[in-house]
Parts: sequence; C-alpha cells; structure tokens
Amino acid sequence: MRDELVSAAFDLFTEFGYDATTIHDIVRRAGVGRRSFFRYFPTKEAVVFPDHERALAGMVDYLNQGSVDPDPIGRACGAARLVVRMYAANPDFSVRRYALTRSVPALKNHEISVVWQYERALASYLERRFATLPDGGARAYTAAAAVVAAHNYGLRAWLRSGGTGDAVAVVDRALDLVHRTWGTGAESVVVVARTDTPMWRVVQQLEDVWPHPHTRDTQDQL
Repeated sequence: MRDELVSAAFDLFTEFGYDATTIHDIVRRAGVGRRSFFRYFPTKEAVVFPDHERALAGMVDYLNQGSVDPDPIGRACGAARLVVRMYAANPDFSVRRYALTRSVPALKNHEISVVWQYERALASYLERRFATLPDGGARAYTAAAAVVAAHNYGLRAWLRSGGTGDAVAVVDRALDLVHRTWGTGAESVVVVARTDTPMWRVVQQLEDVWPHPHTRDTQDQL
C-alpha cells in the first residue's frame, strides 16, 4: 500500500502539478482511505521522500556500530554511501524526485531539513569520536559538513545525468577527497623521556623508531 500511495502521488504530481494535488486526490487514485495515507506519511511532502526516514535510521545504526572504528572519517563516508545506494536502487524515481524538488519550494525546504538530519547524525558520531581532541567539536562539525557536501555534489551530478552510470562510484570520488583531507592516515610515534633529556637525544630516539622517510621508501620497495 505504501508503494501504491507513492506511485499514485507521483503520477498526479506529473499530471496536475504538486500544488494542485491534494492528499484526497492521492488516496482516491490509490484506492485507499485517508487514514491509510497518514499511517505511512505525516504530510504530503513526506510522500516525496518515502525512504529517507529508513535511510536515516540505517545511517545511525551503522555509525553506532563504528564506535571503535580506527578510521572515524572513513566510517562517516561509509554512512554517506548508504544514502546514495538508496537513490541508486531506483534511478527513475530518484530522477523524477530531483526534477520535482527543483521546481517546488516546499519540497526543497523539506529536502534541506532531511539533509540537516543526516549531517547532524554524522556530526554527533564524529563529536563522540573526537571528544579527546582540543578542537574535537569544530573538527566533527566541519568534517560532517564536508561529507554531506561531497555526497550531495556527486549525487546531483549523477541525477543531472539522468541517473545513468554508477552513482556510488561518482559519489565515492567526491568522498575520497574528504577522506584524504580529514582522515587519520598519518602515523603516530610516542617517545618517553626525562624532562632533562637533551633535545638531540630525543631526536635520536625518534630516528631509531621512525626511520627517515627516504629510508622507509627504500624499504617499502624491497
């Protein structure tokens, strides 16, 4: 019934326009009562985004499972991929919705609120992961915004193409930039020394455990 309501709604939006279509029109076209509509969708706007609530719940669950993931930015990018896969699962519907949201201000505003919920979920996860860093809060919210921006950039490029090609691959290219910028790929070295240890000795200890970059490059090639 849920799918029938969505199908009926989009047919009517195409025939008569979004503003001219009422919930009564939708339920009559679908052959169900108004109560059935509100069982699935709280508003007419919500019927245009039928899978976003489920996608958000899936994203939050995925992030919660990554509470000890050594690469929190990678986990955040992975969460964004869950959303693009939702779009890619039904290219025709996604392209129709994209065209509709571009022309109806109310739907554009609803979409912005949905995107904000995704960004808030990402920021909340990253804030927990970066809690021990002095700039943890700023890092979390900035990185979350970058993940969302990269996802949206790639997704819109795919939608403007008419939903052709691999949506996930297009978004991945944008997310890779975020991961390279904010990811935790750098190595860390901890050296314990007395406060009166000469600096030259500290440097020597570092060199003993962390070879010169050129040395490491040579070793990697062997």
